[in-house]
Amino acid sequence: MYRPRIVDRELTERLEATGAVVIEGPKACGKTATARNIAGSEVLLDVDKNARRMVAVNPAAVLEGATPRLLDEWQQEPDIWNHVRRAVDDRGIPGQFILTGSAIPADSVTRHTGAGRLTRLRMRPLSLFETGQSSGEISLKKLLDGESQEAGKSDLTILSLTDLICIGGWPGHLGKSMKQSMRANRDYLKEIQRVDILQASEKNRDPVKMGRLLQSLARNVATPARISTLVTDIRGDGTTMHRNTAAEYLNVLQRLMIVEDQAAWMPHLRSSTTLRTTPVRHFVDPSLAVAALGATPDKLLNDLNFFGFLFESMVIRDMRIYAQAADAEVFHYREESGLEVDAIVETPDGCWAAFEVKLGERWVDEAIENLRRMAGRMKTKPKALAVIVPNGYGYVRDGDVGIIPVGALGP
Repeated sequence: MYRPRIVDRELTERLEATGAVVIEGPKACGKTATARNIAGSEVLLDVDKNARRMVAVNPAAVLEGATPRLLDEWQQEPDIWNHVRRAVDDRGIPGQFILTGSAIPADSVTRHTGAGRLTRLRMRPLSLFETGQSSGEISLKKLLDGESQEAGKSDLTILSLTDLICIGGWPGHLGKSMKQSMRANRDYLKEIQRVDILQASEKNRDPVKMGRLLQSLARNVATPARISTLVTDIRGDGTTMHRNTAAEYLNVLQRLMIVEDQAAWMPHLRSSTTLRTTPVRHFVDPSLAVAALGATPDKLLNDLNFFGFLFESMVIRDMRIYAQAADAEVFHYREESGLEVDAIVETPDGCWAAFEVKLGERWVDEAIENLRRMAGRMKTKPKALAVIVPNGYGYVRDGDVGIIPVGALGP
């Protein structure tokens, strides 16, 4: 049975407006299931060798079928891109194709623009709202509209959050045990090191070095770690890696959509405050950071500092999913002077809301002060300011800094 996704509505809307939609996301995040839920026919290019041969001989035959026609893992035969583009032009009707892919090919593959013909849609693993762990009583979309909201008590415990972070938001883990899920996450990363990096790179990569980079990214999750910092950390493990090599390996992970950095926000300030531009490092799901380090729930509970970074990364994962549904993006804010805010959500018309993410109540007062100080530097007023915490009651009111349990946040 198909589990509804937040992205379903956006997929439908885009198919109504454009000839083809390209769904991009990491392996196992549910792209194929989401596409199949609406597709009229399909061709699976990763397993159908005959169809892949047909792309070279008679591509029109591969594109024929009830619409929207799903072309799954299209990057296996990247030449199909231009044939889809031309078919959309010839037919002149929206909703013709859905392309799914878990690796972004080299730019040369899509050098012939799909503007006006194809639109890209990003998918990520399941959010807490989609797995039923969040009530969604406090809507991010309504916060961006300036609406006051309240939520009943959320009872997510630190223990349950630990489990959720270790398991991750992968649809294939639903109904599996903790042990099975964590083993699958470790195998997922090993497969990336051995096989998948070849699909997203034009030259061979050392799987051992890639593994060391994944571990360094995990140790620096939810921090603005520069490439030089990652390289120094890798060398501490006894592996030699140059800065340019690390940058190339990071690019591969980005093409595979395994990592998703959080860009810096560049607002209009009242003063000449200098802002940091280094991105904050995140995996597409914090469970991959846990897997890269071979951590366990018990180990996380014994290192609450690191657990706090993983909690922040999980919140950013969910906020990205909710923000995309509201046509918004998630940034971070950091000043050279040291003032930091974990998440800024901004819409294309400049409306914004700011959030701090804190694992414990003892840090909430400091977070509230940070939000107020940051808001005072801005030329425009925020739609909402709030601290996101593990549990408890939730409220966001105009002119005040709210409290939002992660188990109450939704789209």
